[in-house]
Amino acid sequence: MEIDIFKELLVPVIGGLGIFLLGLEFMSDGINNLAANKMRAWLAKLAGTPVKGLAAGTLITGVLQSSTAMTVMVVGLVNAGVVGLRPAISVIMGANIGTTLGNGLIALPLGPLGLISAGLFGLVYVFGKTAKTRNIALAVIGFSLIFYGLNLLTGGLKPLRNMPEVMSAISSLRADSFTGLAICVLTAAGITAMIHSSSATIGIVMGLGAAGILDWQTAVAFSLGADLGTTITSWMASLNLSKTAKRAAYAHISFNFIGVAVMFPLFFLSMDLLQWVMSMFGMDVAKSVVVDGKETFPLVPLAVGLYSIGFNIFNTVLMFPFIGVFDRVLSRIGSSRDDEEDYSLPRFLDRGALGDFNAGVANVSRELGRYTQGTSLLMTAARGDETALKNVGDHELALDTLSKEIRGYTAQLFKNDLTPHQTNLLASLIEEEDFSASLTETLSQITRRIERQLFSANGQAIVSAVLDIVEPAVKNGPQGVYLPQVHSGQIAALRERSLDAAQKLNWDERGAILTLLGSAERALNLVQRIADERQSVSRELDAGRAPTADQTLPGPLAVPA
Repeated sequence: MEIDIFKELLVPVIGGLGIFLLGLEFMSDGINNLAANKMRAWLAKLAGTPVKGLAAGTLITGVLQSSTAMTVMVVGLVNAGVVGLRPAISVIMGANIGTTLGNGLIALPLGPLGLISAGLFGLVYVFGKTAKTRNIALAVIGFSLIFYGLNLLTGGLKPLRNMPEVMSAISSLRADSFTGLAICVLTAAGITAMIHSSSATIGIVMGLGAAGILDWQTAVAFSLGADLGTTITSWMASLNLSKTAKRAAYAHISFNFIGVAVMFPLFFLSMDLLQWVMSMFGMDVAKSVVVDGKETFPLVPLAVGLYSIGFNIFNTVLMFPFIGVFDRVLSRIGSSRDDEEDYSLPRFLDRGALGDFNAGVANVSRELGRYTQGTSLLMTAARGDETALKNVGDHELALDTLSKEIRGYTAQLFKNDLTPHQTNLLASLIEEEDFSASLTETLSQITRRIERQLFSANGQAIVSAVLDIVEPAVKNGPQGVYLPQVHSGQIAALRERSLDAAQKLNWDERGAILTLLGSAERALNLVQRIADERQSVSRELDAGRAPTADQTLPGPLAVPA
């Protein structure tokens, strides 16, 4: 039988695929416009523990219907220091489960209803008066077009069965042996990597399976490969981000690769299990149904969707107990003795010591001392030492992440049986940490301004004088002295000096110096706030016993020896 390739094949296949992808985009845009910021805030709030992170990842990805978008969001939050590496790993695990819920939905034969629904809500979108109404309509249009696009795609693929050349090429892709399975998995991974959507790949595979072009077992094997290909996007998103953000992307990659590696030798056993489960409900995945004179296999999309859900749940259950192992191994990736220290990772915050108040506070003491060391590098970099830091922005993000880790660890030391002194000590430490974080931000601003501005010899002399004031205050932290008052005369003199026409400073150089002086004043004020906070509560851990060297809290401002 002669086939009109353009009308019967290219139009429905390309049109259906385009509508399917457009539906995914519309749905994602509509939901993001409605609640992206809220979901990001929920994620940052909920992902405090592995269990909560798993639940948050599953729920939010189930709504967004894009594990890729979710994983990229997580990598961004990790880079910003909002979410730590450990909870991020569990969120990514949950994202893999959440996205499969959509794979199960698109397996339902709702193509004609999808077109009607898209049309009705298209009218709502056009005539909607509020942004909320239009975004809801956009999300529903996208959801509907997914079904309609898949319906078109499935119908357009059916004529391929009457093309011997195509069938000969496709027939070579059969998951009837481990070699064939490997080829199918790698092919699906490559397709997914190119189009950046595992849902789109699975949608295409469902169409091929329903049209009888791929046998059901091969179609399921392709869904396994889609889980590998989807990791490419998170990896690309992390390329220019911090080391910790890269490690979150590596968590996604390693999680999916290990899952596929575990499932690979069990694939044919899982096929028997899938057939048995479906037969329990009276379904035969290999049974064909003639529609308009053409043989179709309507249960293949359902089998692919069920397997995708089952595989990701199995994968999560298998690896969830090893989140701590993932955390420890990934924390070592990308670090070497020659690299600058990664301050985004705490070194002394032992979770096992949270039950012991004295040990926990001593850990906070040591980590704060390390935080101080990281902060002082900003001043070294501001002096022009190119070996101090590779990137000031990355270092600031790392310190911000460490700051949140210290604050969270300290907050976990609060217990109902603490003495008033112990409670006040913990509260004081959190306040001190907050002032220290603000100081780090101010010092980072100073460093970046000096890096970005080209100064003349006179201008550079003023900048050096500013650093000569700020650097000793930050490193030594004399306590009990009102630093801004001590240095106010010097700051005022430098301000007058920068305004003196005899200095021959150009306008942008003069503006940069004046801004720098304002930052210096803020830094000195923060130094004093930290010094005052350290004296507000006794730092002795046990009443009546002098603290040891490890138990005396140096904080961000150590008393000079």
